[in-house]
Amino acid sequence: METLAALFTPQLVEATVRLAAPVILAAMAAVVCERSGVTNIAMEGIMLVGAFFAALVAWYTGSPWLGLVGGAAAGALYSLFFAWAAISLHFNHVVAGAIMNILAFGLTRYLMMVAYGRQGTSNAVARTLHDYKTAIPVLSDIPFIGKAFFDQTPIVYLALLSVVAWAWIFKRTRLGLSIEASGEYPMALETMGRSVVKTRYTAVVLGGVMCGLAGAFLSIENSNSFTEGMTDGRGFIALAANIAGGWRPVGVFLASLFFGFVDALQLRAQGLGVIDLPSELFLVFPYVATIAAVAGLVKRSRPPAAVGKDFSVEGGGD
Repeated sequence: METLAALFTPQLVEATVRLAAPVILAAMAAVVCERSGVTNIAMEGIMLVGAFFAALVAWYTGSPWLGLVGGAAAGALYSLFFAWAAISLHFNHVVAGAIMNILAFGLTRYLMMVAYGRQGTSNAVARTLHDYKTAIPVLSDIPFIGKAFFDQTPIVYLALLSVVAWAWIFKRTRLGLSIEASGEYPMALETMGRSVVKTRYTAVVLGGVMCGLAGAFLSIENSNSFTEGMTDGRGFIALAANIAGGWRPVGVFLASLFFGFVDALQLRAQGLGVIDLPSELFLVFPYVATIAAVAGLVKRSRPPAAVGKDFSVEGGGD
């Protein structure tokens, strides 16, 4: 009981939400892309590019806010190349995404040499977004969960707001309905005079913005510099959260929180030394738990009917 009491504290809940933030943002990107009909496994690479440019802009300008904008813009631009390959050139979505991931690792490694004259870790930024952590009056005083949800940093708030925003967009707006139709009945959407290609491009670029923000979290909020490969599989975890959450914003949010909880739990258990296991096992535990969760839920989830399928006006969905 003492071990459980040491582990399960308000600090664990706060860490859960914070560590889940980049996964939430990337998982929302997965929701938007896949509900439009595009399988986007390039999110790992897009996050990495966003993390690099967020750190670069924040270091060069001295402003983490401009770094945040730089990360989002870089994510949007890089996602355009993926959209061009997958939508316009009709590449297999998985192949195009894999290429973009490999390219991102090589590109950021090269740009490290160009910008900093070395590989590994970039110069540290003067200030991070963690310095702007803000408590919301009254709400932050709610016992146990107040600080977790209402005393957080800017990108954590953005991640939480993105869930509410996309849930509303899908239910209440023309854009949301078009994205959903593009992933379920693309020919019907085209017949109604709305372009499936433009809708999918829009979805992928919006997803790129969110992946760029997720990358910015890693380099200028959770850290103060960019490190090669620092996304550490979070883009793929976001894909898993999307599947486990049934391609729905609220479900995906809960699945992302689960990953954040497991990650926070292993860090706390390792830090307190309450469980005697090799550190390597602690590090792999969040990924194993995520795979197990997806394996248990995937049969209950129904993907969009046209996800991953090529589309052309002449031939429709393939």
